[in-house]
Amino acid sequence: MIVTKRTGPDNKDFHILVQELDKELTMLDKEAHSVCAQFNKIESINHVIVAYIEHEPVGCGAIREYTQDTMEIKRMFVSLDMRHKGVASLILNELENWTKELGYKKAILETGERLPGATKLYEKHKYVKIPNYGQYKDIERSICYEKDLVKS
Repeated sequence: MIVTKRTGPDNKDFHILVQELDKELTMLDKEAHSVCAQFNKIESINHVIVAYIEHEPVGCGAIREYTQDTMEIKRMFVSLDMRHKGVASLILNELENWTKELGYKKAILETGERLPGATKLYEKHKYVKIPNYGQYKDIERSICYEKDLVKS
């Protein structure tokens, strides 16, 4: 059974998972990851979800305020051996619920073109591609999405 825990950026399991995420991103696209790493500092995050299976951390995700009505989804990751078990969908749903509970109306996120599993996940959950926003505007391999949480 998958259990999720709402926590903060100091959670040690979150740190371990983020290290795994950064290793994977570096392996997949070192150039893009080195540019985007500056935008993914966990110090700017206050809301974290860690997913566990049998008390072992297997995935994570976070949200941080982007604008007054929009949260940005950050640091989504599921350990390689735990993928295709519903972990990412559960984390994403929990992040969306938390975003709505905090009074925000939209969620936005950035992923990369070399992460087809991520793009499939977001499109499955009714995220719509948008022009690259903010810091990702000039990063060609970035793909940005948005979801109106009021209508969903």
